[in-house]
Amino acid sequence: MQIYRAVGHVTLCLKHPSFSGARLLLAQPIGARLLQPQLEDDGELIAVWDQLGASPGDLIAVSDGAEAAQVFRPEIKPVDAYCAAIIDQLEIDPLTE
Repeated sequence: MQIYRAVGHVTLCLKHPSFSGARLLLAQPIGARLLQPQLEDDGELIAVWDQLGASPGDLIAVSDGAEAAQVFRPEIKPVDAYCAAIIDQLEIDPLTE
């Protein structure tokens, strides 16, 4: 699981029937930047399946890869990243780095 920031919504003209009941967010990874603020590149944007209602600007915990689709079993959804949590508060102890 990784930490991302939601930066927008994905709008589809046509959607797969299994996409009903949720939406896709556009998100950017920020986990490395939290630990090393001097980093400038946050990584590539990805589309994330969201059933929780995250908004642009929210920090979210994202499960990606094969594990992302496992939460829907036995139903099959063509997703590669899933919003597992909306993060209200995040504290990093600098002594544990």
